[in-house]
This record gives sequence, structure tokens and C-alpha cells, in this order.
Amino acid sequence: MVKALARAFRWRKMLDEGVHETIEDLAAAKRLPQSYVSSILRLTLLAPKIVEAILDGRQLAEIQLDDLLAGFPLEWEGQRRFGPSLSKPER
Repeated sequence: MVKALARAFRWRKMLDEGVHETIEDLAAAKRLPQSYVSSILRLTLLAPKIVEAILDGRQLAEIQLDDLLAGFPLEWEGQRRFGPSLSKPER
């Protein structure tokens, strides 16, 4: 999951900086299906606390990348459904 998040933010930066003009261009350059690139890029819309939990290794094992790629609300408030099940308590 960490690798997917890193990839998502790296690709978002490439798009923002004009390295690739569109998701289609990015997908072609990476030789990946456009649908996959779009799904991974969607991870950049996760709430910062969820991203932090994933990067800190506080997400629970039962939450897999496929769970996130299957869809989540765009509003951070709506993403709270992942909250209790996504992260272990901070220490």
C-alpha cells in the first residue's frame, strides 16, 4: 500500500508539473492501463490522516489496497468509515 501511495503522489506531481499532460499520456509512458493509473491516482484524494496511518504502518492487515481501489468517498468526512478499521491506535 505504501508503494501505491508513493506512486500516486509521484504521478500526481508529474501531471501537475506538466511532465505528462494527461492521465492517458502518463499511462502510455508507464506502459500501464489507463484505468489502473486512474485508480492509483485516486489515492491522492485520501484524507491526510489516512495517508499518514498507511505510511506509518498503522493500517490494519485486513485493509488491503484493493479495498481502497474499490472506491471510497471523496469527502474526507465520508472516509471516516475507513478510520477505525484502517488504523491501529497511535502510540
